[in-house]
Amino acid sequence: MLDAALADQLRPLFANLSSEFVLVMAPSAHSAQGELRELLAGLAELSPRLRLVEAGQPSPVPHLALTRGGAATGVVFRGVPGGHEFTSLVLAILNADGKGRMPDAGILARIRALRGPVRLRTFVSLECTNCPDVVQALNLMALAHGDFQHEMWDGALAQDEVGRLGIQGVPAVFAGDQLLHVGKADLAGLLDLLEERLGREAQDAPAAVHAVDMAVVGGGPAGAAAAIYAVRKGLKVALVAGRIGGQVQDTLGIENLISVPYTEGPKLAADLRSHLVAAGVQVLDNRMVERVEDGEDKTIQLKGGERVVARQLIVATGAKWRELGVPGEKEHIGRGVAFCPHCDGPFYKGKRVAVVGGGNSGVEAAIDLAGICTHVTLLEFGETLRADAVLQRKLKSLPNATVIVNARSTEVVGDGARVTALRYEDRPSKEQRSIELDGVFVQIGLAPNSGFIRDLVEVNKAGEIVVDGRGRTSRSGIYAAGDVANLPFKQIVIAMGDGAKTALAAFEDRMRA
Repeated sequence: MLDAALADQLRPLFANLSSEFVLVMAPSAHSAQGELRELLAGLAELSPRLRLVEAGQPSPVPHLALTRGGAATGVVFRGVPGGHEFTSLVLAILNADGKGRMPDAGILARIRALRGPVRLRTFVSLECTNCPDVVQALNLMALAHGDFQHEMWDGALAQDEVGRLGIQGVPAVFAGDQLLHVGKADLAGLLDLLEERLGREAQDAPAAVHAVDMAVVGGGPAGAAAAIYAVRKGLKVALVAGRIGGQVQDTLGIENLISVPYTEGPKLAADLRSHLVAAGVQVLDNRMVERVEDGEDKTIQLKGGERVVARQLIVATGAKWRELGVPGEKEHIGRGVAFCPHCDGPFYKGKRVAVVGGGNSGVEAAIDLAGICTHVTLLEFGETLRADAVLQRKLKSLPNATVIVNARSTEVVGDGARVTALRYEDRPSKEQRSIELDGVFVQIGLAPNSGFIRDLVEVNKAGEIVVDGRGRTSRSGIYAAGDVANLPFKQIVIAMGDGAKTALAAFEDRMRA
């Protein structure tokens, strides 16, 4: 039964459904079948256009298929879509009815051009905060494509399949038994991956060319602020981003955005989008940049064929989690190498793991993992941990946690299906050592997303774009703001201010040209 307050929130959303939907639940003897039936019955009560039926072949686990007007939508849930995945179910119904935030025409054309048939399944944990993004993106593709089926699998209810496939991280996307992707991703990244793996059918219409005065690449706080300030100066502005909010989307609690005592990342990201749209910025989200061509105008070539042409360009692409860059790491991502202790930690219950990184995120991860793992070893490259003192004291008080400093990770050891050890160098003695374990959590900070433009502008050793005090780069007409630039501090409020400052500087340069 749905909570009364939740039902009251959903009822207005479902009141305007224009299509007839049937929630088709397969027969099952699984102990969770009653829970699924109760959940779906509660949803069906919210609208006369929602109906629950039990039909089809028996399933070993609870199985739900969404149909619209008597036809399959391609959206399937294997398990009970509760927890974070309840939103995925609600959005699937609304999106199938053409409601909610849908991809624009350019992205829809790319999705429909994917070479079918497409049959994917995503294994999730209902506690995983990254999983719904992947599930919802692939559900959207299934709804848009004529021959695309996507199934969400609750890993907790499909342990035999999880074991057979060797899954050690979520979300894990499979085509048959082939692992396509593991970990957080947005629609843009998943679409690029599927185009690469599946190929594309030829499209009749040529890809769009967007001509504007200023282009902003990056949809986080810096990019949003830059775009809004530029459009307020009367410029025609296009903002290109994989997702609006950037890293903010992955931040749960925010308490240092001045004048806002508390907010959460997804809400702030939604507020950024609302402000961009209200200001009149042309938002081109779900896009990835392939390259930038310099000239009197800057041409931003997007994956999928679209182009943005602008006199000025502001790069505000932020940063991403840094990888170790050692042998064996990439081969074992999702099979023993992980980056999110909250999402993937449960897979290592009762096992031995290592955390690489002695900053706040690394020490917090080690503390959390020590609560479920047999033993946690934290390795720090430097001579001392860099985390706050209170976190260090907590970690050192745990009986099943070990701290090793002056340790340079050199290799992740495994057989391709699972990790068995982590090798590291003791920096003072240069001695090579090894720790037998089942998993490695990498928590070594962020790397700037500057790869697509490094051949045009000066970057420092860390890969940050070098800028002057006004956001100007080494190349005329190209600017950088926020975490991708060589700013001393990486904070939301600083990124916002830097984006605004850079847009004003670019406008000033434009007036003087």
